[in-house]
Amino acid sequence: MSIPFLSLRDNYAAYQAELDAAVRRVLDSGWYILGKELEAFEAAFAAWNGSAHCIGVANGTDAIALALRSLGIGLGDSVATVSHTAVATVAAIEMTGAAPLLVDISPDTYTLDPQKLDDSLKRHPVRAVIAVHLYGHPCDVDAIRDVCARHGAALIEDCAQAHGAMLDGRKAGTMGDMAAFSFYPTKNLGAFGDGGGVVTNDPELSARCAALRQYGWRERYLSDLEGVNSRLDELQAALLAVKLKHLDAEIAARRQIATRYDQALGDAVSVPVVKSGVAHAYHLYVVRSGQRDALTAHLKQAGIGTAVHYPLPVHLQAAYKGRVALGHGGMTQTEAAMDEILSLPMHPFLAADAQDQIIAAVRSF
Repeated sequence: MSIPFLSLRDNYAAYQAELDAAVRRVLDSGWYILGKELEAFEAAFAAWNGSAHCIGVANGTDAIALALRSLGIGLGDSVATVSHTAVATVAAIEMTGAAPLLVDISPDTYTLDPQKLDDSLKRHPVRAVIAVHLYGHPCDVDAIRDVCARHGAALIEDCAQAHGAMLDGRKAGTMGDMAAFSFYPTKNLGAFGDGGGVVTNDPELSARCAALRQYGWRERYLSDLEGVNSRLDELQAALLAVKLKHLDAEIAARRQIATRYDQALGDAVSVPVVKSGVAHAYHLYVVRSGQRDALTAHLKQAGIGTAVHYPLPVHLQAAYKGRVALGHGGMTQTEAAMDEILSLPMHPFLAADAQDQIIAAVRSF
């Protein structure tokens, strides 16, 4: 049988009655922006994540940009992050007027290398660091936070791929000054359209972010800050609230699938590394092979969809090449990974027989 990389229809079908009821409730209410549905979802997501505050915004890119702006970061400032990430991370920095400094990754987890970060900040001061928890594996947050403290930089967690990931019992999004989540449909907690959220434990940062998402209003029609229009609407909030109730079970299913893959594929490809103290959320299951393109073609012939996250790091893309600052030591690990990484199908509704077929196909390469 043909196995797509991802099927969002399965996600809707699993909770159709609950989701349809939520849609009807919102439509019947006659209130579609910044209402009770959003307030309820923000409270529920903050509680689930272990954060004091959640501010729903239009998308994950805006979530990063608004977190930066809430911290007073903008034109003339520099912000460090990785090049091995979705371009949204870097686009969000530039949305504020700040300039990105791109730092190399650790080869095992593909996340920000704390030593490379420290070496880079000694030469290129920044106002903030965005630590991207990639594929569902948290960064080495404690080491990164220590670097930030030494250099006077704020720490923002990019949790777009890390809903439910944990480090030493702490959920991703609870370890920095602020954190940004994406609720894009493919995420572990995905909406039926765009959506995002900012979380923080600081009430002042929360209030500032909430004002910034709606024209800088603290009182309707009166702008205290130069804000934007970036609001998570009532319909998406209601749908996300339904899916949030099932999120822990879905992440558990992802982990079960990953365990099967690990056990069956470890001698065929390089499977994901999971550091001590980490609970991986497996937004993606990324293997590594020196024959990636041939493996991709082999799996395609076997009817199995794959993807590459990401085929070209940000600093090599046409929009950024030659104009963004690179951290000390260059991009050795980032560039080594780009031709070898491959994402296999991974979602909580992946049936056992489909898993068997994927495993057999990889092993037959």
